[in-house]
Formats: sequence, structure tokens, C-alpha cells
Amino acid sequence: MFNKILIANRGEIAVRVIRTAKALGYRTVAVYSTSDKHAPHVTLADEAVCIGAGAASESYLNPQKILDAARATNSDAIHPGYGFLSENSDFASACVDAAITFVGPSASAIELMGSKRVSKVAMIKANVPCIPGYEDQDQSDSALIDAAVNIGFPLMVKASAGGGGRGMRLVNAQFALSEALKSARSEALNAFGSDDLILERALLDAKHIEIQIIADTHGNVIHLAERDCSMQRRHQKVVEEAPSLVLTPALREEMGQAAVSAAKACDYVGAGTVEFLLTSDNVFYFLEMNTRLQVEHPVTELVTNLDLVELQLRVAAGEALPLTQDQVQINGHAIEVRLYAEDPANNFMPQTGIIDLWQPALVDDVSGEKITGVRVDSGIKQGSEISPFYDPMLAKFIAYGQNREQARRRLVRLVNDSHLLGVRDNRAFLTELLTCDTFIKGAATTNFVGDKFSDNPSLTGQKIADQEWALAALLMSIDVKHNISNSFHSAAVGQRLVKLHSQELAQHWSVERTNANSYRVAHEQFSTEFELIELNDNKLRFVQENIMRTAVFSLDLTATTPSLWLASTNGNIYFNDSTLVVSKAASVGSNKVLALMDGVIIDVLVEAGQTVKCGDALAVIEAMKMEHPLKAGVDGVIKTVFVSTGDQVKGRQLLIELEA
Repeated sequence: MFNKILIANRGEIAVRVIRTAKALGYRTVAVYSTSDKHAPHVTLADEAVCIGAGAASESYLNPQKILDAARATNSDAIHPGYGFLSENSDFASACVDAAITFVGPSASAIELMGSKRVSKVAMIKANVPCIPGYEDQDQSDSALIDAAVNIGFPLMVKASAGGGGRGMRLVNAQFALSEALKSARSEALNAFGSDDLILERALLDAKHIEIQIIADTHGNVIHLAERDCSMQRRHQKVVEEAPSLVLTPALREEMGQAAVSAAKACDYVGAGTVEFLLTSDNVFYFLEMNTRLQVEHPVTELVTNLDLVELQLRVAAGEALPLTQDQVQINGHAIEVRLYAEDPANNFMPQTGIIDLWQPALVDDVSGEKITGVRVDSGIKQGSEISPFYDPMLAKFIAYGQNREQARRRLVRLVNDSHLLGVRDNRAFLTELLTCDTFIKGAATTNFVGDKFSDNPSLTGQKIADQEWALAALLMSIDVKHNISNSFHSAAVGQRLVKLHSQELAQHWSVERTNANSYRVAHEQFSTEFELIELNDNKLRFVQENIMRTAVFSLDLTATTPSLWLASTNGNIYFNDSTLVVSKAASVGSNKVLALMDGVIIDVLVEAGQTVKCGDALAVIEAMKMEHPLKAGVDGVIKTVFVSTGDQVKGRQLLIELEA
């Protein structure tokens, strides 16, 4: 038994665990880095302990600091969430040695399943179907290259200790293998502390199906059916749903029993997920087992009406599972997408900054009632800072319906009607995925986004419509801090000129007040009329061309450079009225290499005097748990290298300069 639970995590999963723990009557303790001092999980817990600086290695990945926090607060259980130390067998052992209950499986199970290589050997022994490949101990390049030739191309190079797409490379031909091995090893070592690799035949046109299992200390193991996670980008899940459209009852039971066999093979206890690839002819293969709670666990909760965190805590306290396999029921359909601070139009570059506005659409604006069938799990609030130290996932949007189409429609509304301003995000990309024919038909496979979605408008440079320019000009001209009768910042009533900048464009607009609450906004040959109905700090309701609409925005007129974030169905748009915002398109051809965002330089590939070509990789920056190559924008000679490996850099800092 235990009474106080320390949650060794941050963000939405820490909030999620704290809520259930408190509902079950447990006292809760949060840990936080200096970057997370004001984060929601810190204030939600009963107590909180600062465990170090912003870098994860100095805080959330430091086992000793977390154990010290547990001792200081008399916590007798630790829930690791997902990521960080959740699959660290040494940490699980250290908890046991300190007489603290680790809410998860044994250290031996974590160690076995934490290695793709070792776990695959164990699964083959347990007769769980596995993808043909190479999982031997010899990790020399020569052994891996020989094995790759025998396996054939295309094949996957995978970090044995990896997850989330890190340390994973698709290799289509032998000439690309050596570079793939090198980069996969580097990323795996930085992310997981191990550069062991495995090779597997690439199954490119497959479904990614995972089975949720739960096991207790009394020998009971059940599965809670499947989640379909086939919609992926760079091997990272984008859309998850339950149940899968392609599984028959017989196939569901067969895969479920294979997952149970996998769990029993390592004496598993707690919640876990066994992942499979399913081919078009319904043959499935073991991928890996995640020995923790999954990011996408809410969809299983909604279709089973079970709280997986509650089951985790009850099992950890020594209770038997409260239901048998025959009692598991799947009702309705649930779909989840992940909200990221990233720019899909700029190769999904992670974003940092301050959240000016966070409004998840959980409550009807008019009635004040909770909207049916929707859920948002988040670890952010208005004013939160998105730092470069952690994964850019901020929240999860989940919708439930009596059938898949109802769940899908509800999720599209939830994504569209929720607002996050202050940084670019991926909501437009998510909407495009959820409304494309391939997803509606349930036909997406793991290669769909990369192979067949790359020309989608959400992945290209955003085009700002005249209506959006006009709305921005209006908002930059009227006084949103007062009522709409006090329209202009100056006392004069008449025409105001605004020079707006957004992306690589600059435009001059005129805003003219035509009566008490009406304005004419014009640019060159375009002109439109706005009648203002209601205006507050973040919403403007107006009539334009006889249609009443609502605009959501975040406006800062107090800064040296007044700026505006405007919500758009095609992605958040940033405007200012004096300084040009340089976009990806504007920076093409530059002889200067700038940091894409705050991060650390992990490799400098060139030196002064070296000749390079446009597109050559010059350095590698690590930010938000991912490696990003920095490439030359022109042919030329390296003039000056301003950084070295290990340097911490700020976004848009000058790193390397070339001369033609």
C-alpha cells in the first residue's frame, strides 16, 4: 500500500496522473525544472519540488534528484508517466531499493523490452511473429552491412533502445546504408545513451496496430483490444483511434492473445502496449513493447470506459484486476490527435515562445455547457513558456462517438474551434488529415503522410488571403482594450494607414472609420467593409458581406514593435507593423546560417576555408529531443564558423557565414 505519489514527469501526462491519483484519495507531489516553475502540473499537485535546471538531463532525467524529492516529501510511490525515466530499468530498481513503489513493471521486464534487439529474440522464443531482420550482438558496421545485404532493400535501421522515431532510418539502397548507420547511432546515443542498432525488412504499406494490455501481481493478464496508429510522420504517430476498421473479431483476438503471450514472456505487471505491423493480407508482426502508459491511452479509455491510470495504481497497490477478459467491452469509437508547437510548412520545425492564448473548445460559448464527446488533455496554460528543452507536444485532442464518423466530425470541430496563439502549431495539418478521403475511408497506412500527403497545402508556405490582411489591419488600428466606440488610439476620427508585415510580405492598408462601429479597410484594388458587433480582448464578432463571423486573436500594442497573432483555419498568422518577419521562403539563398531555434550544437561539419555546395549539411543542432541539420543556402566557401560542438545557441543566432 502507498499513500503519497510523486509524479516523475511534466506536462499533460503529469496533469493526467495527478487528477486520477487525487480522485482516488492519494496525496500527490510534482517535480519541476526551473523552466516549469509555473506549469499547471506544479500548481495542481499538493506539493512540488524543484529538481534542477531546464535541461532534462539536469532535472527530469536525473534519478537521484527525483528519489531525493520523494524522500523529502515522504512519497511512498512514484508514477513515471511516459518518456523520461518511465522505461529506465535502473530507476525502477532504485525505487525498489528505496522502498518506494514504482508504478510500472519490474526492472527486468523493462530491461528486456527496452531493447528492441533483446526483446525480439525473446519474442521469437515465445512464438510471437516477428519481422525478418538482424538482431545479433555483433554491432560492427561490417556485420550490419552484411546482414542488410541478406535482408534486402528497402530496410529499416532502428535504435535498439529507441522510440518515437528517433534513431530510425529508412534505407532504400545499399549506397545510403553507411550514412544511415552513422546518423542513427549518433541520434540514438544522444537520445537513449545506447547506439545499438537492429535491422528489419521495411514493411512500407502496412497498418500500425497496437494492443493495450494490463497485468496484475496475481498472474492475470488481459488485453483491452487495439488502437490503430497507422497515420504517422517520420515514424511518429499523428492520429490514433480505437477500434481499428480493418480488424475482424477473429484477428483482434489473435493479436490480443499474441500481446498477452508477449507480456507473460517477461512476467509483466502493470499497463503496457504491444505494437505490431499488419500487412494488407492480414499477417501481423511484432514491433516492440512499450512498458509504460502510452500517449494515446485516452482512446482506449473512452471505448472501454476504463481509467488506465486507476488500473495502474490499483495493480501497483497489489490489487487483482477488477475484470476478466470476457468482461472487456468495446463500445463506440474514439480518435486522438496530438497538438504540437511546430511549423508544418517549415518541415515541422519545433517552435518556442510564450503562449499568448490557450482556449480549448470544451465548453459552448453561448450556453456554457460542456460539449458532448470531446476531451483535451493538456499541460499548458495561457502565459506558459514553450522552452527548447522538451518535446514540442503540448496537448491531445480526443473525441468519442457512437460510430467512427461521429467521432471524426466531433474531433474536426474540436481542433478547429480550439485556439493556441503565440507560436505556430499543427492544427491546420491535423484538420487536413482528418478530412482527407484516405482517412475518412480508414485506408491510411504508415507511409501515407510521407508518400501521398507531401503536397498538401498545410505543408507548404501559407498564403494569406486578402480578408485576413484586412482583418489584421483592422485589429491593429482599433483599440481592443476599450469599448468599440473608442476606436482609434489617437483622438482623431478618420483614416489610419497601417504597414503590415507577415512572412516575407509587406503591405500598406488604410483603415477608415465610416460610422460609429463600421470601418472600410482597403489595399490597392481590394476594399471591404466591417461592422463591429462585439469586441473583447481576444475575440471580435463582426459582419462582413452580410455574414456574421468571429475572429480570434492575440494583440500586443505595448511592445516596441506592435504585433498580432490571428487565428486562421490554415494556421496561425503573425503580423507586425514595423519589422519584417523572415520566413523560410525569404531565407533561401542566404550566405548566413542561423540557428533554427534555441538548442545545442552537437556537430560542426565544416571549417573556415572549406568549399561547400548549396544544400550541404554544415552543422547539426539538437532541440526538443530531435536533431536538425543546418544546410548551406548557397554555393561558396566557409568564411567564419562562430560556434563549436556543445555550444548553447539562441534562435536565429548567426552560426556560420559563407562567401560566394
